[in-house]
Amino acid sequence: MNSSYRWVIVGAGALMTCVALGAMFSLAIFQVPIAADTGWSRAGIAAAMTLNFLVMGLGAFAWGAASDRFGVRVVVIAGALLLGLALVLASRAGSLLQFQVTYGILVGLAASAFFAPMIAATTAWFDKGRSLAVSLVSAGMGVAPMTISPFARYLISAYDWRFAMLVIGIMAWVLLIPAALLVRRAPVVDEASTVDGQMEEKNLPLGRIFRSPQFLVLGATFFACCAAHSGPIFHMVSYATICGVGPMAAVSIYSVEGLAGLGGRLLYGTLADRLGVKPVLIAGLLVQAAALATYLLVSELDQFYALAVVFGSAYGGVMPLYAVLAREYFGPRVIGTVFGAVSMLSSIGMAAGPLIGGWIFDTFANYSWLFIGSSMVGLGAAAIALAFPPMRRLQLQTA
Repeated sequence: MNSSYRWVIVGAGALMTCVALGAMFSLAIFQVPIAADTGWSRAGIAAAMTLNFLVMGLGAFAWGAASDRFGVRVVVIAGALLLGLALVLASRAGSLLQFQVTYGILVGLAASAFFAPMIAATTAWFDKGRSLAVSLVSAGMGVAPMTISPFARYLISAYDWRFAMLVIGIMAWVLLIPAALLVRRAPVVDEASTVDGQMEEKNLPLGRIFRSPQFLVLGATFFACCAAHSGPIFHMVSYATICGVGPMAAVSIYSVEGLAGLGGRLLYGTLADRLGVKPVLIAGLLVQAAALATYLLVSELDQFYALAVVFGSAYGGVMPLYAVLAREYFGPRVIGTVFGAVSMLSSIGMAAGPLIGGWIFDTFANYSWLFIGSSMVGLGAAAIALAFPPMRRLQLQTA
């Protein structure tokens, strides 16, 4: 576990999450140019993003299980090949349906091949400093809005959206395939290890894992956490505009949140290594809930910026901690499957937030209930997290 190669794994993981998630979330940059060029409805184009979240959830579980069985390298190479192909095909789409299939389904499936498997691989390489290492891999998601999205915007302005998407697809191959080839298995450890004075068993059935209090609390907390922040994140620009903030300044609020999330991952990861994962996670969830409620009181740009720092660092900081908990509860053998399963639940929460937020605005003509409801869901996530069992791994029942 002292091998310096573990930092190569961290670097490769951060690069892959940045490129893959950045390519998927850049749809927000492509939406207006695609609609102007093709005449497709914005709702139809945006539906590809909903498909991304849903497919990404299912894909995270499937790819995570595959990484446990076949190894992480095979999975991320397959994801790299598929992501580039999906973007190239989407750039050539001749109809809205073709675009929804290629970008909404294939890009979502490909993007899900990186996060859960690489997070799982990183937990296996680190014994000490595991929370910080996982946070660094996850930080690739925070860098994506500051790299892939501006690059896409430049290409669209200089050429057109089809050329831009084609270039990003080729770039995905160029960057991701070599990075995937760097991935190796962690050094082999004993099949059984002592945790809190107990022996971790090798062949714990998945059925028992998925019925265990540890998994149920982990999955429910992750779902509620993402359901709480996804709606406000998606509708933040619109909300700030309604409050009187200019359109370009409103977009910058989203960028501040992303940058704060990058710092939050490093801060919360370091604190989790020193203070323990559970108390830091619960504290972060409480900060997130408080920040969501506070959005009801802000209206000026500087107030939005200040709150974006708190909110972004909180939701960005807690996200990697779920993987650390999964590793500590269930061990290395099934970490890909378990974290893939809880990631699937989190993706469902992410997909629900924007839709519910849109319905609230259409019904009440304001976002007040979105932030009230999201804050309550965030408090619920913290309450669920309080139910985490003691930190010890599951055991097979002895006859």
